[in-house]
Amino acid sequence: MGDPDGRRADLHIHTLASDGADSVVEVLEEARRIGLAAVSITDHDSVAAVAEAVSLGPDYGVEVVPGIEISVELEDVEMHLLGYFIDYRDHELNARLAYLRNIRSRRADQMLSKLEAMGFTLDMEALLPGQMSGSIGRLHIAQALTRAGYVGSPAEAFSRYIGNSGPAYVPKLKIGMEEAMRMILRAGGVPVLAHPGQLGRDELIPELVELGLGGLEAYYPSHSRFAVNHYEELARHYGLLATGGSDSHGLNKENVHIGSAAAPYSVVAELRERSADPERG
Repeated sequence: MGDPDGRRADLHIHTLASDGADSVVEVLEEARRIGLAAVSITDHDSVAAVAEAVSLGPDYGVEVVPGIEISVELEDVEMHLLGYFIDYRDHELNARLAYLRNIRSRRADQMLSKLEAMGFTLDMEALLPGQMSGSIGRLHIAQALTRAGYVGSPAEAFSRYIGNSGPAYVPKLKIGMEEAMRMILRAGGVPVLAHPGQLGRDELIPELVELGLGGLEAYYPSHSRFAVNHYEELARHYGLLATGGSDSHGLNKENVHIGSAAAPYSVVAELRERSADPERG
């Protein structure tokens, strides 16, 4: 389904505030260059880049949807939950996100300790060189290992050391789906299930709807045309919005570019309307 005038919105973009390689200005410059009408900054457990993006968006002719991405768990399945049109200044939301980022930092410390025992010397300063203080993930460690010459690429770091079965792996804390839904809903946002085609657990969608799910990320780089049609249809069936985005991390994921997947711009107005609906949730 396209927008009547062809306008598009990339509603899944990461910046330096989490594990993306692009600044807010670089995101907006690229969005303007390729003609996007809107973007959403959806950093992991962080809204640190949102205020700047919202402020600068009009200068680039690009609407900015305040967003977030949270790692969650439901029935032992890891999922990612996106939140759109959140009040990124909400005190309760920011307090909880700060706690989650602290947990991420402690996890990174534990992984660095394991790597040090293996002869790889890194420190927290090496993880975010020249970047804003943000949410730390395994990709930062993989990049630091690469910069230090211990591995040839981040992919090698994952495959040899910090992947799920690697010797330096430390499990990630994932909050419950119900709590994450509440966080987003209380902050006035619309919860959307990220890249459902990668999960392959469509049977859980009715339970998510009961918890307050507002949309499915139908348009995603790894979704086939069949998958896109499937999630558009599921969204219609459950009264959800079909959203989409590239999940761009800049050069940190070189094969995924801003705008490589996008939703019709009309979904932005629908998300805004749902976020303002006092009867939802």
